[in-house]
Amino acid sequence: MIRCLLIGCLLLLSACASHAPLPERTPTLALPLQLHIERQLAGQRQDWLLVIQRENTGIRWSMMDPLGIPVARQRLADGQWRADGLLPPNAEARELFAALLFALTPETELASNYPIARQHGVERALESRWQVRYQQPLEFELRLPQGPHYRITPLTESAQ
Repeated sequence: MIRCLLIGCLLLLSACASHAPLPERTPTLALPLQLHIERQLAGQRQDWLLVIQRENTGIRWSMMDPLGIPVARQRLADGQWRADGLLPPNAEARELFAALLFALTPETELASNYPIARQHGVERALESRWQVRYQQPLEFELRLPQGPHYRITPLTESAQ
């Protein structure tokens, strides 16, 4: 338990120390999206529902637990993350949202939005910060070297 708490504190401090990279321009995304996020860290698993939707000139990211209780809400507009609602800051969620934006960026827009990104077959990486391995376009694994690993799958009407 103490180990997990220590790892969580280190992740929070590292997330505060460096801002997650954002694309040069907002990528073309087929929104709205509903995704199932499975988070794994230190042998423990958490499940979340993420809704990504366009709102005016920005993109709203709303993450909830399986009971529908909000975990994190952010709005990306004009190249900046902004809190959306009254939830406290959640550095891990902001890093996850930025990594998902990277993972969801169409391959044709990858080089112009993330010049240092590399894609080889079904794998994509942004230096050593994020590694993505695709099974299908909306089904992939996201790995952070010092943090949790995520499995992302689309939510379909039959799964809701």
